[in-house]
Amino acid sequence: MSQAINRVVLAYSGGLDTSVILKWLQTEYGCEVVTFTADLGQGEELEPARAKAQLLGIKPEHIFIEDLREEFVRDYVFPMMRANALYEGQYLLGTSIARPLIAKKQIEIARKVGADAVSHGATGKGNDQVRFELGYYALAPDIRIIAPWREWSLNSREALIAFAEEHQIPVSKDKRGESPFSTDANLLHTSSEGKVLEDPWEEVPDYVYSRTDNPEDAPNTPEYITIDFEKGDAVAINGDPQSPATLLATLNDMGKRHGIGRLDLVENRFVGMKSRGMYETPGGTILHLAHRGIEQITLDRGAAHLKDELAVKYAGLLYNGFWFSPEREMLQAAIDHSQARVNGTVRLKLYKGSASVVGRKSPDSLYSASVVTFEDDAGAYDQRDAEGFIKLNALRLRLLGRRDGR
Repeated sequence: MSQAINRVVLAYSGGLDTSVILKWLQTEYGCEVVTFTADLGQGEELEPARAKAQLLGIKPEHIFIEDLREEFVRDYVFPMMRANALYEGQYLLGTSIARPLIAKKQIEIARKVGADAVSHGATGKGNDQVRFELGYYALAPDIRIIAPWREWSLNSREALIAFAEEHQIPVSKDKRGESPFSTDANLLHTSSEGKVLEDPWEEVPDYVYSRTDNPEDAPNTPEYITIDFEKGDAVAINGDPQSPATLLATLNDMGKRHGIGRLDLVENRFVGMKSRGMYETPGGTILHLAHRGIEQITLDRGAAHLKDELAVKYAGLLYNGFWFSPEREMLQAAIDHSQARVNGTVRLKLYKGSASVVGRKSPDSLYSASVVTFEDDAGAYDQRDAEGFIKLNALRLRLLGRRDGR
């Protein structure tokens, strides 16, 4: 420690790891700790985190608990959904998209309380340490960062429990055994990884799933729903207007009972290793498919194809923690510009693990039945024009063929 830390803002869940970190910061750095607990819709009671922080000596005025559900969905999830972002073609980035908001709030609190450092509980093997810290540095270039998992010698659950017992930190009974896997949850998804999931050949055990019912046990009758969009954002379900967070929660409930949104993925982490995770994103999966459905009839071909190319870059930036980068903001501006006429309604069929678009309509639709019909189009399309179009596109191929003696 080359320079003294006076006050640090810790991203605090109230669980074993962050409670140990809290006490470790107090003992190792001799600094005052400020806790920040974010409600991102993870489905946990957060007031116990306040009580535990107070038990560990944190002043009431230095305990921050904020309900960020609407901000999370409106300002982070929805912009990502407008981009159709999927990391490596499958992952809906549920963990990645939460980190910049947490980092932003930590920096805001650090400024409010005059802290000179921030801290998180991400390990030195994962992506989250990168995401948190890139966010910190983007918003507060001179902030000091304490990453305990990269500094301390507490490298096992037994060591954490021993430290907790030594410092009178309450440890719940369910934390004393070896955890079969680790989870992260928010309103968009639940991720599970480690332990029983580390062998990519072995199927995910049923007990790992917490967010979705087994598709095999889902209702035998499909459920049809509609989602209304305005400028690329979902605004209503079955004609009922809802706020962003409420809408996503409603879709989560629908997706859960139909077993929608399970993903078993081996992904390439930013730090260089491959990892196997199981993701459950019920409402997000439905929303992603619905958004693509409304874009099918409202986006021009050139814009749609360019947007697909940008989505790959966008997803990579988000996965790697570059939410606050100028290139992500540039991409967002282009993507949001494309959404000006993405309005209308999508009808979906939810059935035994799948969500399928079965209908779409829009006042801004580019789909023309009179042009595309196989019946008499009353002169809307002159099929003879296709001959010249094909010959012009074939010109270079014909020249190549003649030269190469094909």
